[in-house]
Amino acid sequence: MFLAALSFSYFSKALSGTIMKSSVTQIERRFDLPSSTVGFIDGSFEMGNLLVIAFVSYFGAKLHRPKVIAVGCFTMALGSLLTAMPHFFMGYYKYETTSHTASSANLTSRINPCSLHQDVNKTLLEASKSDCEKEPSSYMWIYILLGNMLRGIGETPITPLGISYLDDFAKEEDVPVYVACLHTIGMFGPMFGFLLGSLCAKLYVDVGFVDLGSITITPQDSRWVGAWWLGFLIGGVISFLAAIPFCFLPKSLKRPAEANHDKTSSSLLANMGAITKTLTPAEPKPMKWSTMMKDFYTSLKKILSNRMYFTFLCCSLLQFSSFIGFLTYKPKYMEQQYGQSTSKSNFLIGLTSLPPVGIGIFLGGLIMKKYKMGIIGATKFAFSMSFLAYVLTLLHFFVGCENHVVAGITVSYDGKPIPYHENAMFSDCNSDCKCATNVWDPVCGDNGLTYISACLAGCTTSVGHGKSMVFHNCSCLEASSLWSGNNSVTLGQCPKSDDCSMKFIYYTVIQVISGFCYALGGTPAYMIIFRCVQPELKSLAVGLYTLIMRMLAGIPAPVYFGALIDKTCLKWGSRSCGQRGACRLYDSNAYRYVYLGLSALLRGPSYLLAIFFFIFLKKHFQNKNSRPTENGGKEDVPMNKDDNCKSKENLAGSLDAENESCI
Repeated sequence: MFLAALSFSYFSKALSGTIMKSSVTQIERRFDLPSSTVGFIDGSFEMGNLLVIAFVSYFGAKLHRPKVIAVGCFTMALGSLLTAMPHFFMGYYKYETTSHTASSANLTSRINPCSLHQDVNKTLLEASKSDCEKEPSSYMWIYILLGNMLRGIGETPITPLGISYLDDFAKEEDVPVYVACLHTIGMFGPMFGFLLGSLCAKLYVDVGFVDLGSITITPQDSRWVGAWWLGFLIGGVISFLAAIPFCFLPKSLKRPAEANHDKTSSSLLANMGAITKTLTPAEPKPMKWSTMMKDFYTSLKKILSNRMYFTFLCCSLLQFSSFIGFLTYKPKYMEQQYGQSTSKSNFLIGLTSLPPVGIGIFLGGLIMKKYKMGIIGATKFAFSMSFLAYVLTLLHFFVGCENHVVAGITVSYDGKPIPYHENAMFSDCNSDCKCATNVWDPVCGDNGLTYISACLAGCTTSVGHGKSMVFHNCSCLEASSLWSGNNSVTLGQCPKSDDCSMKFIYYTVIQVISGFCYALGGTPAYMIIFRCVQPELKSLAVGLYTLIMRMLAGIPAPVYFGALIDKTCLKWGSRSCGQRGACRLYDSNAYRYVYLGLSALLRGPSYLLAIFFFIFLKKHFQNKNSRPTENGGKEDVPMNKDDNCKSKENLAGSLDAENESCI
C-alpha cells in the first residue's frame, strides 16, 4: 500500500514538474521575459527544496514519515494553484501585430499596410518606461516564481523519506525492484505532463473569453501563447489527491526476517557499548534539539569525508547540470531548430522520448536483481550505459537545420545571405513605407522568403480577415531576381524545408536510443548511494545528494543555459509600450552549438570522475574482503558488507571505527 501511494505521489510531482517544463515557452511569451529570467523562475522549484531538504531528510526520518509526505503533497497542490493565479488577474493577451487597426475596424479588403504605419514609430517613441511598469503583467511572474518555490518545498519529503521507508521495511534483494517500479510509474508523470502540456498549448491562452476568429496567429507562430494555466490547475488537483492515502498509513511496518542481522548487531552494540552508556545513562526517548544537532553534524562529517560518496556526488553534479539545462529548453530547441509548434514539441517528447526512459529504468532494476549486482557491478553497468548514451547524443550536432530565411535579418531582400549582425530592415522596395522595425508580425511570401511584416514586404492591399488575411501587390517580392510569380504574402513564417523534416526524424531516433541507454543504468546508479553509506545514514545521504543537486545544478543550470540562448537571438519582440519583449527569432546554428555544446561540455568531465570513483570503490572493497567472490558471476560482497563491518567493528567496541570503515 505504501509503494502504491508513493508511486502515485511520484506521478503527481513529476506531472507538476513537467507541466512547468512544457510551459516555459508559453510563460516567456505571455510575460515578455528573456530565457534567463524564465530559467530563474524554473529554478525557484529547487530553491524551495534547498530551504528545507537537509532538515526534512534528517529529522523527518525520526517523525511519522507517511504524514510528513502527506503534508508535502498538500503543499505541492497549493503551489500549483498559486502558479496558475496570475492568469485570472491579468487582462487579455495582446500580442504584437501591425494589422490590429484593420481588425478592430472590421475591414476585410483594400487596406494598405503602409498607411497603417505612418505614426507607429512616433507613438512608440512617446511611450515611457513607466507605462511598461504600470502594465498588469509586469511583475505577475513573481507569483509563478513563488508558486513554483512552494511546490519545491512540498516535494522535499517524498523522495528521501519515501525511499528510506521502503529500504527499511522491504527485503534487501527486493529494494532495487521496488525502486525501479517506483521510478517507472513515476515516469508516467512526465509522459502525461508533456501530453497535457501539448493539449494546453493548442488552446489559446484566453480560450472561452475572446473571439478566436479575430486571432491572426496560429500555434506555429512565435507569438502564440497556449492555455498554460490550465495544466497547473489539473496538477494541483492531482497533488491534493496524492496526499490523502498517506494520512492513513502507519509510522512503521513489520521488518522482514532478513533484517534481523541489523537488529542483532544493534542489540550487540547496546550490550557491549559500555562507554556509550556511561556518557548517556538515561537515553530519553524525546531527544533534545542540541543532541540532535550534534548528531546531525557528526553524521554530515562522516558522509562528506567518504571519498566514494564525495566523488560520486561531483560526478552526478555535472551530469545533472547538463540534464536539467537540456530538458528545460528542449521543447524550445525543437521549435526553433526544426520549426515545430510548442504543442507538437511537447507531444513528441511525451510520446517518443519518455516511454523508452521508463522501460529502461524498469529493465535496469530487473537486470540488477537477476544478476544480483553488488556495488561494483552496478557501477560498471551504470557508467558504461551512461557513456554510451553520451556518445550517441553527440550525433545531434550533425542533424541540425539552417536558419529561417528572413528578409533583412538572415538574408537580403534579393535572397542573398548577409553577415550575422548586419540587419538591413529597409530596402529600395519598401523605402516609401514608414514601417515599424521593432514589431514582429511575420508574413510568408510566395517566393519562400519570410518578411518581418507586410509593411516591410512593401504590400499595398489586403484581403480577408483574421488568420486568412492575404496581402497583395508586395513590391519586395519583385526585388528577388529569381522570382517571377505572384507578389502575395500570407500571415506567419514560412515553414522549414523538407530536408529539415528528415533531420528532425533522425534527431528523434537518436533521442529515443540515447534516452533508453541512459535510463538502463539509472536504477543501479541510484542504488550506489545506499550501498556505500552506513544504514542509519541512508536517509541523510539521499537528502544531502538531492540538496547538492538542487543547489548547484537545479538552480543555476536553467539560468546560465537561458542566458547563453538569449545571446543567439536575432529578433526581439516588443511590448505594447515599446520596450523589449520575448525573443521571436534565433540564429539556429548558434542556438544548436550553444545548447548542445554546453550540455556536452558539462557531461564530458563527469566520466573522468567516474574512473576515480571506480578506483576508490574497488580498492575499498578489495581491502575489506580478500575472499574470492566469483560465484558464477555473483557479486554479493557489497550487499553484505554493512553486516560484516558491524559484527567485526562492534566486537572491537569502537563505534567510530565502524562508521569510518563502512562508509
